[in-house]
Amino acid sequence: MSNELAAFSNYLASAVEWAGRSVVAVHARPRFSSSGAIWRPGVIVTAEHTIRREDEITVTLPDGSNQPATLAGSDAGTDLAVLKLANPSGEPVKQGAAETRPGHLALSVGRSEDSGVNATMGIVSAVSGSWRTWRGGRLDQYIRLDLTMYPSSSGSLVIDTSGAALGIATSALSRIAGVAIPSSTVNRVLDEILARGHVRRGYLGVGLQPVELPDHQKGLIVLSVEAEGPAAKAGALIGDILVSLGAKTVADTDDVQAALEASGVGKTIEAGVLRGGERKHLTITIGERPRRN
Repeated sequence: MSNELAAFSNYLASAVEWAGRSVVAVHARPRFSSSGAIWRPGVIVTAEHTIRREDEITVTLPDGSNQPATLAGSDAGTDLAVLKLANPSGEPVKQGAAETRPGHLALSVGRSEDSGVNATMGIVSAVSGSWRTWRGGRLDQYIRLDLTMYPSSSGSLVIDTSGAALGIATSALSRIAGVAIPSSTVNRVLDEILARGHVRRGYLGVGLQPVELPDHQKGLIVLSVEAEGPAAKAGALIGDILVSLGAKTVADTDDVQAALEASGVGKTIEAGVLRGGERKHLTITIGERPRRN
């Protein structure tokens, strides 16, 4: 039995050591550093909420050296930030993790300038499908982690026992536990940030509130229409009741966001509305949600 435990312990230590070749410490906030992962050559991914300044960001690399990094862009909705190194160093993370299920072991591997590689182990306590964060972003999966989140853990690399990346750890998206931002979400957001510097999100330019309709149906009443916004240009009016977008009915704002994401900024979408008891159809060109300064 002791030999089996020793072998398992050594196996985990080897997985952490291997993952540590792809993990950096990120210095972009007072007091505590955060962690980050070399996702692609010269490209580091970390947790957006730990980036408190846009200039004078440095990272501690796996070889112990410090190097300046530039902020390529960030997305508060998914809590991801992307940094670029002028002189690429370290090894990109190992992709291709197996299917994640509740009960699987998970390791969070981070780095600090003082202690070097650090790790915490736990299990994946819950997994579900696509999940919208309270910040307005969408994760391809909800992966809840039952492991200790230390001050430097946000931005750390979450791996399975083979050393493959499950995602990036964050403490900012849930009040009850740490969450792993899935690798598929990281790749999707990373591609868009490297292309545009930010993540584009669609919007209609209306204020909506759920309402009950006859026959136990639901819809969203239009409370405000932004002047010169996408919906206004399509002829939307205050008092219209939005009941469908595209081919799907809508009952709450999550349905609206899902429909906009499925179509994409710049695409047209058919909106079904009730106006004075009559069904009307509006063709709306989806706009890009203005970014907050």
